[in-house]
Amino acid sequence: MALTLYVDTARWRAHQQTVLQQFPGIVPVCKGNGYGFGHERLADEAAAFGSDILAVGTTYEAARIKDFFSGDLLVLTPFRLGEEPVPLPDRAIRSVSSVEGVRGLVGARVVIEVMSSMKRHGISEEDLPKLHAAIEDVRLEGFAIHLPLDRTDGSDAVEEVIGWMDRLRNARLPLHTMFVSHLKAEELARLQQQFPQTRFRARIGTRLWLGDHEATQYRGAVLDVTHVSKGERFGYRQQKTAADGYLVVVAGGTSHGVGLEAPKAMHGMMPRAKGVARAGLATMNRNLSPFVWAGKQRWFAEPPHMQVSILFVPGDVAAPQVGDELVAHLRHTTTQFDRLVDR
Repeated sequence: MALTLYVDTARWRAHQQTVLQQFPGIVPVCKGNGYGFGHERLADEAAAFGSDILAVGTTYEAARIKDFFSGDLLVLTPFRLGEEPVPLPDRAIRSVSSVEGVRGLVGARVVIEVMSSMKRHGISEEDLPKLHAAIEDVRLEGFAIHLPLDRTDGSDAVEEVIGWMDRLRNARLPLHTMFVSHLKAEELARLQQQFPQTRFRARIGTRLWLGDHEATQYRGAVLDVTHVSKGERFGYRQQKTAADGYLVVVAGGTSHGVGLEAPKAMHGMMPRAKGVARAGLATMNRNLSPFVWAGKQRWFAEPPHMQVSILFVPGDVAAPQVGDELVAHLRHTTTQFDRLVDR
């Protein structure tokens, strides 16, 4: 019995087609754990809808995916001098975010990242004049800009890209291709209209693979159900049960990503209040699990184990049976399923 990812394949692929139509020349992104689907599956999907390029996170991911995808591979993590060499085919394209990095990739295919308001990495405006000589020794595939998801200062994403287009043009650098991230379809269309001689290519992962939340569902199989009375001890730490009920053992533990959660950026009083409440409950060993039974997320009876979780279902609720599957609200990018089922 397993933690299973169920995919409504027709619906999932229909959503892909919607995104493809909105973003001509899209660069599908397959990084990390393959957005929960795995590298091989997403490489197959990208090949099926005819993509000529696939973006990956690291050189190590590129080395694994190269056998599943025959097109170009764009490595998003910038090249650094002295990094461990990883054998890659000539169809691999390296991102680079410094003049020194460009100089260190003689003969390679490169995309040069510029510094956006993300301030994560990128070429600065002051370094643009130094690029003229450096790009003579590489095969320049274009420039790239990685934009923030939220713009709390009210600034305009298109204007930020235009600003960099003007800087690159004033520096007399080639503008045949610009790779962009986190733009809306209408924003991309505005840019393409304003700069018809430049090909804008949107690098998209989350919106492409995970944009239709109803197309996928995780479920964990129930492995055991044990009735317990108030005060009985159980589990690794031999805690006492707070009430009569059932201990439900379900497939899905820390090795699957259950119980792991990325920090969230909170805006407003209500989300902050909920965060404080959750933290307070956690100090009392009360942690809400992602598993749903009888219409409610159920509490962990104790912290999840490596491959299973133990939940507490109160006695006034009908207990699940061994073999039932519990829906699990899990984050795709941190979850590793046992099996994937297309429906």
